[in-house]
Amino acid sequence: MAILLGIDTGGTYTDAVLFDDTSGQVVAKAKSLTTRHDLAIGISGAVDRVIELSKTEPSSIELVSLSTTLATNALVEGQQRRIGLVMIGFGEADAKRAGLDTALGNDPIIHILGGHTVTGDVAMPLDLVALENWLLNEGGTVTGYAIAGYFSTRNPEHEIAARDLIRTRTNLPVTCSHELTNQLDGPRRALTCLLNARLIPLIDGLIEASGRFLEIRGINAPVMVVRGDGALIAADIARERPIETILSGPAATLVGAGFLTGSNDAIVSDIGGTTTDIAVMKNGTPRLDPLGARVGGFQTMVQAVAMRTIGLGGDSEVRLVEEGLTITLELGPRRAMPISLLAIDHRAMVHQELDRQLRAEIARPTDARFVVPMSVTSAARAGLSPAEASLLTKIGNLPNAIDKVAETRTELGALTRLVTNGLVMISTLTPSDAAHVLGIHQTWDREAAMLAAELVARRRGGKGEILFETKEDVAYAVIKRLVRRSAEALIDVALDEDGFKLDRPSLHPLIVASLDKKHGVSSVRFDFNLPIIGVGASAPTYYPMIGELLDSETIMPEHADVANALGAVVGHVKITGETVILSPGSGRFRIHGPASSHDFHDLESAARAAIDGLRKDIALRAEAAGADNAEISIDRKDVSAFADGQDIFVESRITAMATGRPRLVKA
Repeated sequence: MAILLGIDTGGTYTDAVLFDDTSGQVVAKAKSLTTRHDLAIGISGAVDRVIELSKTEPSSIELVSLSTTLATNALVEGQQRRIGLVMIGFGEADAKRAGLDTALGNDPIIHILGGHTVTGDVAMPLDLVALENWLLNEGGTVTGYAIAGYFSTRNPEHEIAARDLIRTRTNLPVTCSHELTNQLDGPRRALTCLLNARLIPLIDGLIEASGRFLEIRGINAPVMVVRGDGALIAADIARERPIETILSGPAATLVGAGFLTGSNDAIVSDIGGTTTDIAVMKNGTPRLDPLGARVGGFQTMVQAVAMRTIGLGGDSEVRLVEEGLTITLELGPRRAMPISLLAIDHRAMVHQELDRQLRAEIARPTDARFVVPMSVTSAARAGLSPAEASLLTKIGNLPNAIDKVAETRTELGALTRLVTNGLVMISTLTPSDAAHVLGIHQTWDREAAMLAAELVARRRGGKGEILFETKEDVAYAVIKRLVRRSAEALIDVALDEDGFKLDRPSLHPLIVASLDKKHGVSSVRFDFNLPIIGVGASAPTYYPMIGELLDSETIMPEHADVANALGAVVGHVKITGETVILSPGSGRFRIHGPASSHDFHDLESAARAAIDGLRKDIALRAEAAGADNAEISIDRKDVSAFADGQDIFVESRITAMATGRPRLVKA
């Protein structure tokens, strides 16, 4: 018997599964609330419970594997850590490409001289003096750095030199773009690097919390993390390259859903607290996105499953959106702490404030909305404006009603920025609260949820009209909206998979008529040719309704509530690498990749050296990633062009892949 422990840290719940790798059976499973201020608390709650249920000796656990939606959620919700971006050899206009300026926001950036040519030669000497002066000024207000050099995938020397200087001067985390991808397109590479730097504290905190807990419990086993393509990597590598854990949770879901159902062809939809993640699985494997993972509106260079991620889940913020005189109910994309959950630890305050707001003569937009402080580092405080710093001090260390702490328009604006930076979060009405109002869920404080729904029911439309008759009407409207949005997302994914590259095709009048069940002289029906597998803790609550709306087969397998945690332990380690051989001149061949020598006078000698260097590099990387006896495959493709009556060499591209099960430690 080989016992493996899978842990999934989501936005709301942390799941734990003990899996017998010999029999292929789930031994036990458990859940605990994710505790963002200290992730170790939520992890220990779930793992202690699963060990207790199974009566397993902690020291007998041979592998621990983590999947997480923390990185995905942070990007979807727009959370940001202040990062300094160093662009080497790029012009000012490059920062406006690929959405880089949007992602950067108000964070500091510097353009310095340097960079290389397409063949790896120095294009301009590196200006480290300018970098050092910048570090003493604007560069000193950040929590980490990202470096992108011109053609650094052909020659990373300038990125490495800048990295070494920054680490010496600041002792803060530094990410180089060449470490994350070997693709060209500098601005998008810089974007990927920037997002990676932002995520380092988040993933580092998760792995640190897990390590502390495992040590205390006497679990001495390798720790792995699920990447966005479903493969496993050692935790130490995930700490340096957290961007690779984008879509980690959804990828683990696909692996787990396939394992649980045995289905080779299906649409898999994972509804969590913050997001719903949808992907199509064919022939037993998820399709990888050739353009890289797109999350939170950003197109990265991270290899990941082709997944549609939307900000919709059980803990999506319920919003009343005003457009002119029209007010509509919307959900997300931001996650909020359910009021019924906040009331578990702060019952007296929550009930007192909700009662106070109900006694007021006029309903206000800030009713049933609370601010919950998060842990804040000194580095995070350094980048705050005076208004933000003042409001953060006013909020203090305990949750409170928003109308008590943000009383002016300036303070409300500062509050929005604090939420965006992940320094505080909002607690308000969510679908989870609506489910409590209707008696679907009974886990948390139902009375608090009912008071919050009653406050929303007091709101009036632009003409003073009644929007909701009762608190139950509010709850029904919230659930109905979640079901409808989920159905629309499934339709969008199915049509996109079939090649219909349209913007939100689910909003086309014919699709709308199908979902509205309109019948006249004609009727319109949308069909799925694949079953829908619903997973996630709240899937049993919503997916029967979604299946009914779509008139489609829905499957919710046993253990669907912990599919992510299960997927984390049944996957494989997979490491890929690529080397490119170019010709900088007649009769010259240069290797861009690991090799003992890089310049040759004939292609075959260069190819042999490139294959040998890549094979050794991929073997070392697979071992570092935690693979046990990895198998390595090599593929070579030569590209030439016919011109002037002869074949002209363009490039030789050599790829390597190492795969294997994770290395276990025998008890």
